[in-house]
Amino acid sequence: MLLNLNADSRDHSTCVLSYDETEHWLYAAWQGYVDPLEAQAGAEAYLRYAGQASTPLLLNDNFRLHGPWFDSLDWLGDVWVPQAERLGLRYVAHVLQADRHADILSHRFPLVLPFELQIFRDVEDAKHWLRQYREVSRHRVA
Repeated sequence: MLLNLNADSRDHSTCVLSYDETEHWLYAAWQGYVDPLEAQAGAEAYLRYAGQASTPLLLNDNFRLHGPWFDSLDWLGDVWVPQAERLGLRYVAHVLQADRHADILSHRFPLVLPFELQIFRDVEDAKHWLRQYREVSRHRVA
């Protein structure tokens, strides 16, 4: 179910946030060159919808991104991470963009986050990892 679409008509970059009703997770798919304002808007969309979706799982798919990713990592760490934790985020599968061999997230964020973050090169591997926590989360709620 589509929750939010941020699209830049100038360069056709996008951030699509959806709730996968089959998998029971939020899915953020980024595409193109996303400037810092677009990146922050996409991240804020997660915060707006996370409470409504009531899932501790996020698949953050950067595979189709190009260029540098999110200059505002301080904002992510200082603002987004604490709010996401309060909203119940517990597991994040982060898929690297295809044109990069590494991701700035793995170099800039502290070693200890209030949720589990795993970095993947492949979306299917990320989904497989999240599925194990989907089952754990369901049993905790029940």
